[in-house]
Amino acid sequence: MTDLQLINAVKTSNLAAIKDLIESGADIDQQDEQGWTPLNWAAGKGDVDAVRLLLEKGADFYKVGRDQRTPYMIALAAARVDVVKLLKETEINQYGEFKQQEKRIYCKAYHLRDLRQFPGWSESRINWKEKKGNNQAESEEKEFTESDVVFLHQDLTVTYSMWHNESVIFNQVTPEWESFCANVLEFRVPEDLDLI
Repeated sequence: MTDLQLINAVKTSNLAAIKDLIESGADIDQQDEQGWTPLNWAAGKGDVDAVRLLLEKGADFYKVGRDQRTPYMIALAAARVDVVKLLKETEINQYGEFKQQEKRIYCKAYHLRDLRQFPGWSESRINWKEKKGNNQAESEEKEFTESDVVFLHQDLTVTYSMWHNESVIFNQVTPEWESFCANVLEFRVPEDLDLI
């Protein structure tokens, strides 16, 4: 048996050979020259049956190659939705939580009139950043208008700039505000699968 027979069986989607090799003692987490394991390859190919078999036989779903990507990350990048769901479900079943989703820095643009519907809305200027130029003093005093575009961020603060914590106009995050954002504005940070 060559060192990479299991990886080669995964690359050719030969499920019978994968089973035989595992049963004959092949290293389930063997790595090729790039550090990819059979599970990395199966995830990238979108081979749900091979992924399921490798997971059942104890493949390490956190093992990364030289590219530092887990099988989950590889499947996500390759838009292998069924494999992404299976890997996520497996991790949750094993550890009670899913740790591999990245904390996403996210904001969504709204017209100020939409946010002003919130009964507890108030506006301020915190960490205010203005464009340099002749009209700087004028823009610092400029009143906000209903049609101004503002940005609601992942932590539910609102900024005039698209940059988090810059030119903040609202930062009073209360349970009522959270409810308003979720139910009225239908705001939520997208999950990994939403981006495929």
